[in-house]
Amino acid sequence: MRNIHKSFPGVRALQGVDFTLCEGEIHALMGENGAGKSTLIKVLTGVYGKDEGQIFLKGMEKAAVIRSPQDAQKLGISTVYQEITLCPNLSVAENMYIGRTAGICQNWKKMNEDADKILISLDIPAKASQQLASCSIAVQQMVAIARAVDMDCKVLILDEPTSSLDEQEVEKLFGLMRDLKARGVGIIFVTHFLDQVYEVCDKITVLRDGKLVGEYEIETLPRVQLVSKMLGKELDDMSDIRDDSQVYEKKDGEAPVFEAEGLVSNAGIKPFDFYINKGEVNGFTGLLGSGRSECVRAIFGADRVLGGTMKKNGKTIRITKPIDAMRHGIAYLPEDRKRDGIVGDLSVRENIILALQVLKGFFKPFTKAEANQFAEEYIKLLGIKTASADTPIKSLSGGNQQKAILARWLLTHPEYLILDEPTRGIDVGTKIDIQKLVLKLASEGMSVTFISSETDEMLRTCSRLIVMRDRKVVGGLSGQDLTQSKIMSTIAGGEKE
Repeated sequence: MRNIHKSFPGVRALQGVDFTLCEGEIHALMGENGAGKSTLIKVLTGVYGKDEGQIFLKGMEKAAVIRSPQDAQKLGISTVYQEITLCPNLSVAENMYIGRTAGICQNWKKMNEDADKILISLDIPAKASQQLASCSIAVQQMVAIARAVDMDCKVLILDEPTSSLDEQEVEKLFGLMRDLKARGVGIIFVTHFLDQVYEVCDKITVLRDGKLVGEYEIETLPRVQLVSKMLGKELDDMSDIRDDSQVYEKKDGEAPVFEAEGLVSNAGIKPFDFYINKGEVNGFTGLLGSGRSECVRAIFGADRVLGGTMKKNGKTIRITKPIDAMRHGIAYLPEDRKRDGIVGDLSVRENIILALQVLKGFFKPFTKAEANQFAEEYIKLLGIKTASADTPIKSLSGGNQQKAILARWLLTHPEYLILDEPTRGIDVGTKIDIQKLVLKLASEGMSVTFISSETDEMLRTCSRLIVMRDRKVVGGLSGQDLTQSKIMSTIAGGEKE
């Protein structure tokens, strides 16, 4: 790709970007959210038309003409996007062959047999005939990859493919990537997991603010330098974000802000006990599927509570639905921001004021001036990158969407804030901003429960961890026990019980 330019209203997304991918190479495309990675991919795959520039493919004398995803597929370019773009109401096989079959004349038996062969060869735990919606998010992601691989691709683009996968599934994917690399497939790998980049990639191209920073061999670019190039500033120590002078001092006899005893919901978690003190950051940790999210969904009333008691500041309360939790000063940023967080067609302003408007009541709407004031205050406070408060939130990068949802809840001034995977799929700089904000809020007396798949992130932000395994609590860690090895041994210990 040479001298690629692309603009949207009020935003220059790409400015003269070059990108080169070789045969049999795994090439990481890195940068903060809003750096232009997804836009570059969508230009390559024909989702967006470029304003300027050329794309060349091996074996073609002239520049390629890619006006649609179908054009890209014909040229051997396949993509698996960060947000799964499959049809949950169709079967696994139908999703793998959609757009490539003859509709009513299709030989369904053969299609299912072919799909099953691919699933077995890739060791994906799904049947061709089962409905995709019945599969976990991780399996759906693997089906999307199987679909792309089966299309005889020369260029495979993986946009955050590992964000919903556990360690074993990531290793399986990496094995598949290495196998395709050996066959000569060029792979563009977009991820925010630095460890994964250094484990599987050959080269790194870094973008920042829509411009090319540079292309680097993996051996010549230490991690600290990579982060520095992505952020455009030196980063001395990513782990040094805690300011010990900013710690909330708990008063004697102060009851926990929230506590639960024997809490159980219809999501299949075992009854659990839980508490959080004022000004504390605690977290649920465990492997994917351990029940971390189900615990906080029960606390917030997002899943139906079947038993147990809850107290707020020492007084018994009842939460049967999210509005009950909101009225008790509890806020919840959900794991899946696309499905449960943003309202895509509404503006950034409307998304930010949504929770406060619900609490106030829809028959008492805010004035335009009030709504503007709230939105502008939090856009500035959290550094949300948007052309204006009127911009539809779906056109923002993932990190900025996440900040807008966080702004929505901070605007309600909650006593207790639950953050479920607040940094998944967002850039290193925004991750650190959110971690610092969490610690600052806690120092001012807010209680925060923080859930992340990245253990080092949990260790940087939390003073106490609740360890989960197989949908039950198997331990609690604090103080000197807050180490990676102690977390893993606690999870292993839970396996023996």
